[in-house]
Amino acid sequence: MVPQPSSRPARWPPGSVPEVALRRALVLVLLPLLSACDDPAPPPELALAGADPERGRQTIRAHGCGACHVIPGVEGAVAWVGPPLMEWARRGVLAGRHPNAPEVLVAWLRDPPALSPGTAMPNLGLTEREARDAAAYLFTLGRPEPVPAGMVRGPGEGGLRPGPRIRPRQDRPDGHQPQAGTVNAGAAWNSTASAE
Repeated sequence: MVPQPSSRPARWPPGSVPEVALRRALVLVLLPLLSACDDPAPPPELALAGADPERGRQTIRAHGCGACHVIPGVEGAVAWVGPPLMEWARRGVLAGRHPNAPEVLVAWLRDPPALSPGTAMPNLGLTEREARDAAAYLFTLGRPEPVPAGMVRGPGEGGLRPGPRIRPRQDRPDGHQPQAGTVNAGAAWNSTASAE
């Protein structure tokens, strides 16, 4: 039996100069790419001068924000009492009525009831620095959309939808399906079901 030549290229012996040089070159090429996987810096319009996102993460944890919110990167922040704060930088509105801008978020974090009377968000007594740091951390979560909120980007890419967001039930025992746009479709089904 004649040995077949290998289709694999020959390797350098372990520890040889070419292998070490190749490994160093790979590290130098991959290190900047891997370091880009950390929390992204917010775009300039969302940056807060002098604020530290890492200090903000610590502030968020120390003040117990995770007791009400899901906050990525904050240990134990997995509650759904208030809205989840993931993808924060992509949001266009704060508290349902204010623009999601850095200075507005800082004011909100300092005294939520002052911006939105009747809100369930309590005043946690954050200092200006703590609020700026917490806001800086939140703006590292997600990337803002280049298209204004509510605008259609393209087929199947979100935005306004022509049809209902919730499909009507398809499991009615009597086969009756409510008409689209009927206000009391559920009540009509219930009344026919109880009349039988």
